[in-house]
This record gives sequence, C-alpha cells and structure tokens, in this order.
Amino acid sequence: MKIIYLHHPYDKEQIPDHQVVLALGFFGGVHRGHQAVIKKARIEANKRQLPLAAMTFDHHPSVVFPRPKMDSLRYLTSVKRKAELMSQFGVDVLYVVSFTSAFAHLKPQEFVDQYMIALHAQAVVAGFDYTYGPREIADMTHLPKYTNGRLDIITVPELLLDGQKVSSTRIRKDLETGNVDHANHFLGYVYQTSGLVVHGEARGRTLGFPTANVVSDPNVRIPGIGIYAVRIKINSKWWPAMASIGRNVTFGENRPITIEINIFDFNQEIYGETVDVEWYHYERGEIKFANATDLIEQLNKDEKNIRQYFANLKISAKNV
Repeated sequence: MKIIYLHHPYDKEQIPDHQVVLALGFFGGVHRGHQAVIKKARIEANKRQLPLAAMTFDHHPSVVFPRPKMDSLRYLTSVKRKAELMSQFGVDVLYVVSFTSAFAHLKPQEFVDQYMIALHAQAVVAGFDYTYGPREIADMTHLPKYTNGRLDIITVPELLLDGQKVSSTRIRKDLETGNVDHANHFLGYVYQTSGLVVHGEARGRTLGFPTANVVSDPNVRIPGIGIYAVRIKINSKWWPAMASIGRNVTFGENRPITIEINIFDFNQEIYGETVDVEWYHYERGEIKFANATDLIEQLNKDEKNIRQYFANLKISAKNV
C-alpha cells in the first residue's frame, strides 16, 4: 500500500495520475462499521478495475477548534496502526491529510473539488454519517449537489451488531470500563497498543512474576484498570502474557497508573524494545491485598486462568 501525506494546499504532483474509487472517513479504530465502508469500496474498485484509495486525517478535526475535548485526542489507532489495518483490508493508496486551520476553512464545494475530484475519484464511498463541513449543508445527502454528476456516490448504511450501533464512541466506553472482549467484537480484531519497555520498581521479580513495564503511546487509548489476558510482540514473535493496568494499590496510595506485563515462559531482558500488545480478555479488577502472600496467591490463579484462556483459543508463542 502506498501512503501519501497531504498538507493543504497540496502539490498536485503528489496525486497519482489515474482514477480511483475513494473511501472517505476518519476511520478511528477501523472498526466493523469502517470495514463495511472499505469492503464496499473494494468491491466497487474491483468491479471498475480501479485501485482503491482511502482518505483519513493525521489527527482528530476537533484539534483545530477552540477548547478541544482532550478525550477525543486519545485515539483507538495511531496513524501507523490505521495504515496497517487499511492495508490488511485491501486499500491500495492511503491519503493522510493534515487537518489544519487552513484545511478546516475549506467550503464544502472546495473540499469536493480538491479532495474528491482532484484525487481522480470515479466513485466515492462513505458511511451514512460522513460530513465534510457543517452537517446541515455538507452531509451525504447534499453531496450530489456539489459533485454535479462528476462522480458516483455510494452511501453505506449504519451497521448494527446485536442490535447496537457499531461506533468508535461505544468502543472507547468499552475500553474505559475494561470490557475489551466487547470492544474486540465491535472492532472485528483484537485491540492493539504499542509502547516502550522501561525499568520499573522490579517488585514483580521479587514476587516471582517478573514484568515488562511498558510506557504506552500517550495519544492512544489503553484499557481501564484491571488484569488482562494479552499477547506481546517482541521483535517478530508474539508471546502470551498477563497484564496489569493499575496503581499497585497493595503497595501504597495515590500511585501512578502503570502497565506491567508478565510474559509466560520468557526470561530475556528487553529494556528499550518497542513492543506491540494485543488486549484479548478482561480477567478481573484491581484488588488491594492485605499482604504480598495474598497477592502472589491471586497472581498464581490469574496465570492459571489466562493460560487456560489461551489454550482454549489455541494461541501460543508460536504465532508470529
């Protein structure tokens, strides 16, 4: 997949000189609803024998408006992760547009002319709620007025799973409460974060459960406090593990939230490594134990349960 970064006003020489089917959206999380848009666009591109292009933004549009909600600036996917997923789902060209004040001031007609027509879109595919300006004048129902027959428009309807709308908002709420199982159901894949392995307090080693302390990308969401079944990717190999997101309340009050991962059947030092973490299953919440002995007893139970969880999934360190 080719990635093209556009900063408004962009150089026209950046745009490949061929027609495309263009999928539109912020695609935060690239969840099942977004995948439905990409799938429809892929089918349309195959039918027309054209490449499939998609367009997204480098950060949330709220950044350019006064007093953005900081919660909206912690993403389900980094641009890098979004590109990986787009490639997996069959996108040939990904346009990453820098959402700046200049870009935000484009009128709907200007946006259509410069970011649909000028990208050589023979057809555009977007979700029912896609907008390219104020909703009352720039939603999918108004798009035919601006395109004026110059391209075909395909609108993908709302996607429901188990009677619920698939949305980034719902997935964010699931992650906040630790419900990664449901978040993964709506995502259509296992939620993934990345981070840097750093030195911690080395307390896990004294308890018999050495951990990799991971500092996660601050712009990407991590699940809520709790104990999880995860896999961690070190170099090119995935290892099953159990992760703790919490404040280590057994050892004091008002401690910072940390991510500590005990990797099964692994005994190498990996400080300074950048790792990926897949969040499979919520095991339990954080508990304040009376002493270290009670904590160790619970950690043994957690390990047993999580090993069994992965055994049932038939997932091991052999998966790469």
